[in-house]
Amino acid sequence: QVQLAESGGGVVQAGGSLKLSCAVSGERLGGRTMAWFRQAPGEEREFVAAIYWDGTVSDYAESGRGRFAISRDDAKNIVLLQINSLVPEDTAIYSCAAMKPYLQMIEYSPFEYVYWGQGTQVTVSS
Repeated sequence: QVQLAESGGGVVQAGGSLKLSCAVSGERLGGRTMAWFRQAPGEEREFVAAIYWDGTVSDYAESGRGRFAISRDDAKNIVLLQINSLVPEDTAIYSCAAMKPYLQMIEYSPFEYVYWGQGTQVTVSS
């Protein structure tokens, strides 16, 4: 059973940065496209960023392009999300997710992901 555990959230002032981490256990990380989603109160869960199973391709939501950077360290079994220039609209619970293995694609719908972490809260104060 694959388990995902996020950390690194917190309260930060607008303009600040955070690095979120997703620790994967239960199997070696290599082989699955990994993604970050976020959900603000009263809103639908939305795609933030994703990275191919082999790390060769990544993509971002338009709202985070240029500010977010996703990376993976398969040796450490972690996926990272660097968030810079935070704005209050980034306030949400951020969750990492894993697709079925060896799919050479990035999916933007949360329904395409089979494993989820519990999430970590990011709060940006103005």
